Amino acid sequence: MRRLVIVAYKPKPGKADELKELMKTHLPRLREQSLVTDRESVIMEAADGTIVEVFEWLSEEVIQQAHLNPAVQQMWAEYAAVCDYVPLNSLKEAGDLFAGFSPLN
Repeated sequence: MRRLVIVAYKPKPGKADELKELMKTHLPRLREQSLVTDRESVIMEAADGTIVEVFEWLSEEVIQQAHLNPAVQQMWAEYAAVCDYVPLNSLKEAGDLFAGFSPLN
């Protein structure tokens, strides 16, 4: 069964532009590994600069497989160099009835 996820990436100081560039490669790289669906991701930015992404994994099983995939591990290391993953509810917008963000794609 497919799995939609929402992820929040808070850029490290001075790394916002690098994170935005890396975001352009996220879904294509996961597709190369046959881990995500053809659904396009939605990428947006919170007022504090945190990038929020919504995308769809093929299944819960492939999420587990991603943790063992060397190409995904390399990509996650690149993300770790430019951002921290933060809980969605840590964003001010998440407390609004209609959470609004600026679109990046």
